[in-house]
Amino acid sequence: MQETSSPKGPAKTPSPKSQRPTWLKWLLRFFFWGFGIAAAGVLAVLCVVAVALAVAYPNLPDISELSDYRPKLPLRVFSAEGTLIGEFGEERRNLTPISAIPKVVKDAVLAAEDSRFYDHGGVDYKGMVRAGLANMNRVKSQGASTITMQVARNVYLSSEKTLTRKIYEVLLTFKLEHLLTKDQIFEIYLNQIYLGNRAYGFAAASEAYFGKPLQDLTIAQAAMLAGLPKAPGANNPVNNPQRARGRQFYVIDRMQEAGFITAEQAAEAKKEELHLRDAADPNRLHAEYVAETVRQLMYAQYGDSTYTRGLKVYTSLVAADQAAAYKALRKGIMDYERRQIYRGPEKFVDLPNDAKDLDEAVDDALNDHPDNGDVMAAVVLKATPKQIDAVRGNGDPVQITGEGLKPAQSGLSDKAPPNIKIRRGAVIRVVKTPKNTWEITQLPEVEGAFVAMDPRDGAIKALVGGFDFGKNKFNHVTQAWRQPGSSFKPFIYSAALEKGFTPATVINDGPLFFDAGTTGGQPWEPKNYGGGYDGPMSMRTALMKSKNLVSIRILQSIGTRYAQEWITNFGFDKEKHPAYLPMALGAGSVTPMQMAVGYSVFANGGYRVNPYLVTRITDHKDKVLVDKQPSVLNEANRAIPQRNAFIMDTLLQSVARAGTAAKAQATLKRPDLYGKTGTTNDSLDAWFAGFQPTMTAISWIGYDTPRNLGDRETGGGLSLPIWIAYMETAIKGIPVTDIATAPPSGIVNVGGEWYYDDYAPGRGVASLGVESATAAPVEALTGAPVSPPAPPEERNRILDLFRN
Repeated sequence: MQETSSPKGPAKTPSPKSQRPTWLKWLLRFFFWGFGIAAAGVLAVLCVVAVALAVAYPNLPDISELSDYRPKLPLRVFSAEGTLIGEFGEERRNLTPISAIPKVVKDAVLAAEDSRFYDHGGVDYKGMVRAGLANMNRVKSQGASTITMQVARNVYLSSEKTLTRKIYEVLLTFKLEHLLTKDQIFEIYLNQIYLGNRAYGFAAASEAYFGKPLQDLTIAQAAMLAGLPKAPGANNPVNNPQRARGRQFYVIDRMQEAGFITAEQAAEAKKEELHLRDAADPNRLHAEYVAETVRQLMYAQYGDSTYTRGLKVYTSLVAADQAAAYKALRKGIMDYERRQIYRGPEKFVDLPNDAKDLDEAVDDALNDHPDNGDVMAAVVLKATPKQIDAVRGNGDPVQITGEGLKPAQSGLSDKAPPNIKIRRGAVIRVVKTPKNTWEITQLPEVEGAFVAMDPRDGAIKALVGGFDFGKNKFNHVTQAWRQPGSSFKPFIYSAALEKGFTPATVINDGPLFFDAGTTGGQPWEPKNYGGGYDGPMSMRTALMKSKNLVSIRILQSIGTRYAQEWITNFGFDKEKHPAYLPMALGAGSVTPMQMAVGYSVFANGGYRVNPYLVTRITDHKDKVLVDKQPSVLNEANRAIPQRNAFIMDTLLQSVARAGTAAKAQATLKRPDLYGKTGTTNDSLDAWFAGFQPTMTAISWIGYDTPRNLGDRETGGGLSLPIWIAYMETAIKGIPVTDIATAPPSGIVNVGGEWYYDDYAPGRGVASLGVESATAAPVEALTGAPVSPPAPPEERNRILDLFRN
């Protein structure tokens, strides 16, 4: 059998593909699959973005209003010169155009927040990469949020951290960059961002932290503020000075890196000691009662929008006058307080011996006892009859010896009761004396008021409604109805001039007695201050000496009904001054503001002027809404005849020259001063009301719940020094005005005394009560009908006698 063999062809050559290594095949396969997945991912993202844009973009808020940016702006109240005296609103903000923001502030903010702000289109891609790399290499992360993104977030979005909000933020950023210029966006940011301490925007923060306008900030101060946006609570220099300092240094370094400042400037800025605004800054203008009065006026006009529409209210208040009034009233009250019995420490605490624990205990003890201006709180560490060692809340030591201990001698006595005894752990009050030593004192319980106005137009130049607004918000200038005492007598004298009385009329300063049938209550025997009688004297002398019996005789002669009508010419309410004889002694009720209006009638020649505070109101763009022009005195405002005002001025001038207010001319050394003291029965109220032709001023002191000020406390001793201290500032440099050089028509001078020409000697009332030195029935003394008996409810008023 024959074998056959299969034919063999040529050998096959392997293909290149079959020759590739297995690992390369897998690598290529992985690459293509990865590319496909990535492409699909990108496509998916693009689809998601497209859907997000389609859904979200139409729902973005309308930002066209930002082209006319109007944030919530507080009500701001200013003095006549533009000093800020009050601010009311949810947000403390002072809208400032970017052109008015200094370069150093803008540079600091750009360095801290977005140095490429003017180079990118809203989203800083370079910054995002830089932040990403930095976050990979640093423990502390960096952000990449631009200024535009922060504007979008702060104006329109919530603070929640979600992907949806981030998408809206980016979309809004692009929309803002498309609608607004870079400067417009930056201006919104600089005014909108919250910087802590209730301050929104850098202008408000500059005032809040440093008490100065933006234009006055240094590099160091600007850097401190620029470090706040990231964490206004944590980086706040008030609450966390160490952390704030660190953030400030970072901003200074960034300013140098960005080329905004030199290395030398950076070094100097880091050395600069920062002085934050002190809430108790002694140089701050205290006009809280004025600011609150204006707030009430504005709210009555504009309602709730008062606090958000950016109203600026300018007042007639003169800053120097207001500061003088505030200082004078507080000094007068504290001088009175030094003469009072020591009431004891405000609180007692147990103090540990350990130094660290002691500091904490002192802080805790003084938390509820903050300083009240120059009346500071301290905790006693050691007390003996000859020395007190104490410490203030800021750690400053206080040592009181010698004269400084006198106001609290009763509290240092071994026999002092526990609630008065000054010992370790006692919370006391201290003040610095002019000799730079310490003196113990106490917060006053007594209150006071001071108001000054221009009698020519009614502009209020100074108003202090109490010792401290934080302690007592009751405005005693406008709200306190008090008895004016003898300071009311000039209005009775003025009425008498129209009834034929003259300054030369002789009136008996002798005893008077009214039986129960005459008074309608209990018998009444009025007395002078001091209890004596000086017999017959001229009406001028009687006012100078503030004689009660003379005033009663005058009022009885002219009639109480007539006098009650007459006083309405000065702005007083008839209902507050019943037509009974005690009206002659100031038994009615007045406010210090009413007294200022009343005395201004004498000061300006007989015209009634209405007091006012607000001179101009503007909106947030400084458009004038209200502009009050000073009123011009004219006959339509005449309250009393000019000759009446002239003669009354001569009488009041005598009081200030040689009467109960002689200290006025003696101290101020000028003749054009006029006024009258007033002290009510039992020394419940102490007044001085007076004027210089360009300024009427009223001072008052008394307790809110009336009680005796002290047997020797009078208007001349308590309130007159306050008035004098104020006038030393208010009329300094004002030329002397001598009213005698320009007497009005209708009067004549005979023998050196002034008379109405129709009541010249021989024609007016020559004397009153001189024929009888005893207390005969009043009809016999005057020939006038007795006033109607007082009803029972008026008994206390009738029996209330008054002193000077």
